[in-house]
Amino acid sequence: MSTKQGGKAKPLKKPKSDKKDYDEIDVANIQKKKEEEKALKELKAKAQQKGSFGGSGLKKSGKK
Repeated sequence: MSTKQGGKAKPLKKPKSDKKDYDEIDVANIQKKKEEEKALKELKAKAQQKGSFGGSGLKKSGKK
């Protein structure tokens, strides 16, 4: 009877970090970043609906 277990050993869990205290500047920066990400997401969604940017379709070679 072997007491060794096969496979990887699970890493130890890190202790939960305390909540950080943010001052007004930090809160404003976080809010601004969230708004920018939201705007970017909306733009990406619009771009996907319209299709390709160039509208030229497949790239064609110069040979005839």
